[in-house]
Amino acid sequence: MLWPGTLIGAGAGFAIASIPGAMLGALLGQALDRRLQLHSWAQLRERLGGRPALRNDELLFVLLGRLAKSNGRVVDGHIHQARQEMRSLDMTESAQRRAIAAFNRGKSGADRVRSYLRVLKAQPHAAEGVLRACWRMAWADGKADDAERDLIDLWGKWLGWTPQQLQALAADFKPEHRPLVSRGITYQEALRLLGVTATTEPSGIKQAYRRLLSRHHPDKIAGTGASPAQVREATERTRELHNAYTLIRERRDFR
Repeated sequence: MLWPGTLIGAGAGFAIASIPGAMLGALLGQALDRRLQLHSWAQLRERLGGRPALRNDELLFVLLGRLAKSNGRVVDGHIHQARQEMRSLDMTESAQRRAIAAFNRGKSGADRVRSYLRVLKAQPHAAEGVLRACWRMAWADGKADDAERDLIDLWGKWLGWTPQQLQALAADFKPEHRPLVSRGITYQEALRLLGVTATTEPSGIKQAYRRLLSRHHPDKIAGTGASPAQVREATERTRELHNAYTLIRERRDFR
């Protein structure tokens, strides 16, 4: 990984005091890289231009904003999907404000996201979550066009995904190909899906299930003017929640 501050510090230190100066300069530059989250020359240019570093949640919404604007116009479906992503992440009010600002920032297309995605590559689960959210945004208006597909393919490449992996993931989000019935899940996966643990009381499990079901139920989504793709997504999510709750209830033996 390229650390611009470290290289600049080492070079300046060497010019001033040879090898000892280079070592000290590199240490100071490394501290600057970490403080400003610099991983590339492009990020350094952004900081010098007054653009702050992106947090992971902000990066996601910058990408979503870029996708929404890729064909020149952001429609209601894109806005609705961005709000859905905020709800699914259970964001606080301050986090939602940052997400909205990042979404609007992403629409300009000015951010260089390659270095951020290469850092995220080291977190496979987070990387997959980003790509899935991107596909949900691509289908938010009922179609995923070439511009959106090209962006997701490029970002997936920077995240270390192979073309075959990207193609398989893309197929999951084609409305005509996505199954309504969820695959079987393990007990641990069911717990994670409901956001509970093996020691959570039955009343807490029921409460978590009902809260998530209320949030994702397709009837509620349909009433907000969602696209057919979004309603189908909500239907699948609801079935996943039901299957997870049924599995936990049977394992824990409560009604």
